[in-house]
Amino acid sequence: MTPTNLLTPHPTRDPAAAEWIDTLLQRPGLRIERIISHGQASPPGLWYDQPEGEWILLLSGSAGLRFDGAEHTCLLVAGDCLDIPAHCRHRVEWTAQDTPTVWLAVFYGGEAPDA
Repeated sequence: MTPTNLLTPHPTRDPAAAEWIDTLLQRPGLRIERIISHGQASPPGLWYDQPEGEWILLLSGSAGLRFDGAEHTCLLVAGDCLDIPAHCRHRVEWTAQDTPTVWLAVFYGGEAPDA
């Protein structure tokens, strides 16, 4: 077994390219991903409405999340974590432009999408 460092940049990732997603672990009812964003945001009008819950931990960088019906964007900085229940509509308003934003996302329960 070889350990993985979640803060090490992906060796083949171009920072100007699209968001990078590594599936670290997948089991029935559980999926853990490392997501690396660099200035990405959800496309205009797109709201995530996922069939499973998602617990997120921001390992580095910063991001703004918007929840459907909320007046303000939720600011996340390194070390912040948040549990998003299944079918809680949300979107990424922005991620840091000047540094990678590294997320650890734990998806649980519900029907996991095909990998």
